Amino acid sequence: MERAAAAIPRPAAILVAALLLLPLSAPAARAASSGGAAYGQASQAPQTLAPTLPPGGVDPSQPDPAPTPALPDPATPVPAPGAGQTARVLSNGLAVAPAGAPAVVRAIIAAGNRIATMKYVWGGGHARWEDRGYDCSGSVSYALHGAALLDSPLVSGDLARWGERGPGTWITIYANADHVYMTVAGLRFDTSGQRQAGTRWQSALRSNRGFHVRHPAGL
Repeated sequence: MERAAAAIPRPAAILVAALLLLPLSAPAARAASSGGAAYGQASQAPQTLAPTLPPGGVDPSQPDPAPTPALPDPATPVPAPGAGQTARVLSNGLAVAPAGAPAVVRAIIAAGNRIATMKYVWGGGHARWEDRGYDCSGSVSYALHGAALLDSPLVSGDLARWGERGPGTWITIYANADHVYMTVAGLRFDTSGQRQAGTRWQSALRSNRGFHVRHPAGL
Protein backbone atom coordinates (compact mmCIF):
# COMPACT_ATOMS: atom_id res chain seq x y z
CA MET A 1 0.00 0.00 0.00
CA GLU A 2 2.87 2.37 0.71
CA ARG A 3 4.32 1.73 -2.73
CA ALA A 4 0.90 2.35 -4.32
CA ALA A 5 0.50 5.69 -2.55
CA ALA A 6 3.92 6.79 -3.64
CA ALA A 7 2.99 6.02 -7.22
CA ILE A 8 0.14 8.60 -7.29
CA PRO A 9 1.19 11.51 -9.52
CA ARG A 10 1.65 14.90 -7.75
CA PRO A 11 -1.32 16.66 -9.47
CA ALA A 12 -3.62 13.80 -8.51
CA ALA A 13 -2.42 13.97 -4.88
CA ILE A 14 -3.27 17.68 -4.75
CA LEU A 15 -6.79 16.98 -6.11
CA VAL A 16 -7.40 14.25 -3.52
CA ALA A 17 -6.36 16.59 -0.70
CA ALA A 18 -8.74 19.29 -1.97
CA LEU A 19 -11.64 16.82 -2.11
CA LEU A 20 -10.93 15.72 1.47
CA LEU A 21 -11.07 19.37 2.75
CA LEU A 22 -14.24 20.32 0.84
CA PRO A 23 -16.82 18.97 3.42
CA LEU A 24 -15.19 21.07 6.15
CA SER A 25 -15.52 24.39 4.32
CA ALA A 26 -19.06 23.84 2.96
CA PRO A 27 -20.95 24.52 6.27
CA ALA A 28 -19.09 27.77 6.73
CA ALA A 29 -19.98 28.81 3.21
CA ARG A 30 -23.63 27.91 3.70
CA ALA A 31 -23.72 29.81 7.01
CA ALA A 32 -22.28 32.90 5.39
CA SER A 33 -24.75 32.77 2.50
CA SER A 34 -27.73 32.47 4.92
CA GLY A 35 -26.68 35.39 7.06
CA GLY A 36 -25.30 33.24 9.91
CA ALA A 37 -21.87 33.56 11.44
CA ALA A 38 -19.18 30.91 10.98
CA TYR A 39 -17.90 29.20 14.09
CA GLY A 40 -15.23 31.33 15.74
CA GLN A 41 -16.47 34.55 14.08
CA ALA A 42 -17.29 37.38 16.49
CA SER A 43 -21.06 37.89 16.84
CA GLN A 44 -22.56 41.29 16.09
CA ALA A 45 -24.21 43.36 18.83
CA PRO A 46 -28.00 42.86 18.86
CA GLN A 47 -29.94 45.58 17.07
CA THR A 48 -32.14 47.73 19.30
CA LEU A 49 -35.51 48.61 17.79
CA ALA A 50 -37.18 51.90 18.58
CA PRO A 51 -40.55 51.44 20.32
CA THR A 52 -43.59 52.02 18.15
CA LEU A 53 -45.10 54.34 20.78
CA PRO A 54 -43.35 56.47 23.39
CA PRO A 55 -43.92 55.50 27.03
CA GLY A 56 -47.39 56.56 28.03
CA GLY A 57 -48.69 56.49 24.47
CA VAL A 58 -52.43 56.17 23.98
CA ASP A 59 -53.77 52.88 22.69
CA PRO A 60 -55.56 53.87 19.46
CA SER A 61 -58.14 51.13 20.02
CA GLN A 62 -59.41 52.91 23.13
CA PRO A 63 -62.10 55.61 22.90
CA ASP A 64 -61.11 59.21 23.37
CA PRO A 65 -61.55 60.40 26.94
CA ALA A 66 -64.32 62.85 27.67
CA PRO A 67 -63.12 66.43 27.23
CA THR A 68 -62.27 68.32 30.41
CA PRO A 69 -63.92 71.74 30.73
CA ALA A 70 -61.48 74.55 30.10
CA LEU A 71 -60.30 76.08 33.36
CA PRO A 72 -59.15 79.67 33.73
CA ASP A 73 -55.45 80.39 33.47
CA PRO A 74 -54.32 81.43 36.97
CA ALA A 75 -52.25 84.18 35.36
CA THR A 76 -55.32 85.58 33.62
CA PRO A 77 -57.90 87.15 35.98
CA VAL A 78 -61.48 86.07 35.39
CA PRO A 79 -63.61 89.08 34.46
CA ALA A 80 -66.21 90.07 37.03
CA PRO A 81 -69.86 89.62 36.12
CA GLY A 82 -71.29 92.64 34.40
CA ALA A 83 -74.83 93.84 33.93
CA GLY A 84 -77.14 90.98 33.01
CA GLN A 85 -74.50 88.35 33.87
CA THR A 86 -76.56 86.61 36.54
CA ALA A 87 -77.84 83.05 36.22
CA ARG A 88 -81.58 82.46 36.34
CA VAL A 89 -83.86 79.56 37.28
CA LEU A 90 -86.39 78.16 34.83
CA SER A 91 -89.80 76.85 35.81
CA ASN A 92 -88.48 73.27 35.53
CA GLY A 93 -85.93 73.95 38.27
CA LEU A 94 -82.88 74.09 36.01
CA ALA A 95 -80.48 77.02 35.85
CA VAL A 96 -79.34 78.96 32.80
CA ALA A 97 -75.84 80.39 32.83
CA PRO A 98 -75.40 84.01 31.76
CA ALA A 99 -73.99 84.55 28.29
CA GLY A 100 -70.76 86.05 29.59
CA ALA A 101 -69.94 83.33 32.12
CA PRO A 102 -66.56 81.58 31.84
CA ALA A 103 -66.53 77.95 30.68
CA VAL A 104 -65.82 76.65 34.18
CA VAL A 105 -68.90 78.44 35.56
CA ARG A 106 -71.08 77.01 32.79
CA ALA A 107 -69.68 73.55 33.60
CA ILE A 108 -70.63 73.91 37.27
CA ILE A 109 -74.16 74.99 36.36
CA ALA A 110 -74.50 72.10 33.88
CA ALA A 111 -73.41 69.59 36.56
CA GLY A 112 -75.73 71.17 39.12
CA ASN A 113 -78.62 70.85 36.68
CA ARG A 114 -78.14 67.07 36.53
CA ILE A 115 -79.00 66.71 40.21
CA ALA A 116 -80.98 69.92 40.84
CA THR A 117 -84.32 68.21 41.39
CA MET A 118 -83.08 64.89 42.78
CA LYS A 119 -84.11 64.01 46.33
CA TYR A 120 -82.06 64.70 49.41
CA VAL A 121 -80.28 61.59 50.75
CA TRP A 122 -78.04 61.84 53.78
CA GLY A 123 -74.56 60.72 52.74
CA GLY A 124 -75.58 60.70 49.08
CA GLY A 125 -72.82 61.50 46.61
CA HIS A 126 -69.98 60.44 48.88
CA ALA A 127 -69.66 56.73 48.10
CA ARG A 128 -70.08 57.31 44.35
CA TRP A 129 -70.50 60.29 42.03
CA GLU A 130 -73.65 58.98 40.37
CA ASP A 131 -76.04 58.29 43.23
CA ARG A 132 -79.79 58.03 43.89
CA GLY A 133 -79.73 61.29 45.87
CA TYR A 134 -77.34 63.81 47.41
CA ASP A 135 -76.90 65.61 50.70
CA CYS A 136 -75.69 69.20 50.98
CA SER A 137 -71.95 68.49 50.69
CA GLY A 138 -72.50 65.75 48.13
CA SER A 139 -74.45 68.23 46.00
CA VAL A 140 -71.82 70.97 46.13
CA SER A 141 -69.02 68.43 45.55
CA TYR A 142 -70.84 67.00 42.51
CA ALA A 143 -71.22 70.42 40.90
CA LEU A 144 -67.56 71.32 41.51
CA HIS A 145 -66.47 67.92 40.20
CA GLY A 146 -68.41 68.59 36.99
CA ALA A 147 -65.98 71.44 36.30
CA ALA A 148 -62.92 69.32 37.23
CA LEU A 149 -62.37 71.32 40.43
CA LEU A 150 -62.69 68.30 42.77
CA ASP A 151 -61.34 64.78 42.34
CA SER A 152 -63.29 63.32 45.28
CA PRO A 153 -66.28 64.50 47.34
CA LEU A 154 -65.75 66.50 50.52
CA VAL A 155 -67.91 66.85 53.61
CA SER A 156 -69.08 70.30 54.69
CA GLY A 157 -66.33 70.67 57.32
CA ASP A 158 -63.68 70.04 54.67
CA LEU A 159 -65.31 72.49 52.26
CA ALA A 160 -65.07 75.11 55.04
CA ARG A 161 -61.28 74.91 54.55
CA TRP A 162 -61.19 74.28 50.80
CA GLY A 163 -60.16 76.87 48.21
CA GLU A 164 -59.32 80.42 49.17
CA ARG A 165 -60.66 82.67 51.90
CA GLY A 166 -63.46 85.15 51.19
CA PRO A 167 -66.14 85.53 48.51
CA GLY A 168 -65.34 84.77 44.89
CA THR A 169 -66.09 86.69 41.75
CA TRP A 170 -68.36 84.02 40.24
CA ILE A 171 -68.52 81.25 42.85
CA THR A 172 -68.74 81.49 46.64
CA ILE A 173 -68.97 78.55 49.05
CA TYR A 174 -70.55 78.90 52.51
CA ALA A 175 -69.68 76.01 54.80
CA ASN A 176 -69.48 74.95 58.43
CA ALA A 177 -69.48 71.63 60.25
CA ASP A 178 -73.23 71.12 59.70
CA HIS A 179 -74.12 72.52 56.28
CA VAL A 180 -72.73 73.86 53.01
CA TYR A 181 -74.18 75.68 50.04
CA MET A 182 -72.80 77.93 47.33
CA THR A 183 -73.72 80.72 44.96
CA VAL A 184 -72.89 80.46 41.27
CA ALA A 185 -73.21 83.56 39.09
CA GLY A 186 -75.52 85.08 41.68
CA LEU A 187 -77.71 81.98 41.99
CA ARG A 188 -77.91 79.90 45.16
CA PHE A 189 -77.31 76.12 44.99
CA ASP A 190 -78.58 74.70 48.26
CA THR A 191 -80.47 71.68 49.60
CA SER A 192 -81.95 73.98 52.26
CA GLY A 193 -85.14 75.44 50.81
CA GLN A 194 -85.32 72.72 48.14
CA ARG A 195 -88.58 71.37 49.61
CA GLN A 196 -90.28 74.70 49.01
CA ALA A 197 -88.57 75.61 45.73
CA GLY A 198 -88.52 72.09 44.26
CA THR A 199 -84.93 72.55 43.17
CA ARG A 200 -81.47 73.15 44.59
CA TRP A 201 -81.24 76.28 42.42
CA GLN A 202 -82.84 79.23 44.19
CA SER A 203 -82.78 82.91 43.37
CA ALA A 204 -83.46 83.98 46.97
CA LEU A 205 -80.32 84.33 49.07
CA ARG A 206 -80.06 83.48 52.76
CA SER A 207 -78.07 84.56 55.78
CA ASN A 208 -74.47 83.36 55.78
CA ARG A 209 -73.97 83.99 59.48
CA GLY A 210 -71.94 81.22 61.10
CA PHE A 211 -70.48 80.01 57.77
CA HIS A 212 -66.91 80.09 56.55
CA VAL A 213 -66.76 81.90 53.21
CA ARG A 214 -64.50 80.33 50.58
CA HIS A 215 -64.12 80.31 46.80
CA PRO A 216 -62.20 78.33 44.14
CA ALA A 217 -58.90 79.94 43.22
CA GLY A 218 -59.30 82.42 40.40
CA LEU A 219 -63.09 82.38 40.50
